[in-house]
Amino acid sequence: MKGRVSEFTLADLERELAAASDPERARNLAWFFKTGKGQYGEGDEFCGITVPVQRKIARRYRHLRLTDVKKLLKSRVHEHRFTGLEILVFQYEAGDARARQKIFDFYLENTQRINNWDLVDTSAPYVVGQHLLSRPRRILYRLAKSPDLWERRIAMVSTMAFIAQNDLEDTFAVAALLLNDKHDLIHKAIGWMLREAGKRSQIALLAFLKRNYARMPRTALRYSIERLPEARRKRALKGNLGV
Repeated sequence: MKGRVSEFTLADLERELAAASDPERARNLAWFFKTGKGQYGEGDEFCGITVPVQRKIARRYRHLRLTDVKKLLKSRVHEHRFTGLEILVFQYEAGDARARQKIFDFYLENTQRINNWDLVDTSAPYVVGQHLLSRPRRILYRLAKSPDLWERRIAMVSTMAFIAQNDLEDTFAVAALLLNDKHDLIHKAIGWMLREAGKRSQIALLAFLKRNYARMPRTALRYSIERLPEARRKRALKGNLGV
């Protein structure tokens, strides 16, 4: 491998990932991410690399072109896609306005390869969410209505970037749009983002729950109230949501 970062190639990255692979960990990850027939991760393949190692490798290869990142996203191997998305996050953070727009567009063009919950969660807030902080957010509502599970999760989890800025309106609006979703991974995403919003405004969280209690998935409700005091949690589970 050549010595200067700028000379590291996609082939070098793939060799590093292969060297870091662990077959036993790969088997465990395949079970954890539900890759069996009919499960949400059906057909996904793992090579068994920890997240910190993937991020360390991605940082070294953050100079790769989008054409190379696209090759990573097309890989059947989960860690290749994860590393590619981490590269996008690094590039977005360091990019100027033109580069960020290009990365944002690239991300949305390739959502079919952002196809597991960890891939969404490691990237959506830091590319989609960050990009929409000062821009129209109509795309989130289109994604929230998508037939694709992962695009719906992208819509919800992207709002984490807004929550960090005490901007909660779209978190509640997207959550409300997704309350009738049938998938547990969307219920969990809703509850997670509501919980984070509640850290910023418990009053706003309780008002949302009170308005929507009757149609809240139980998983989403439980996740959303995790940070409330125990007595209030118990009341909330029974629908007692007085602000």
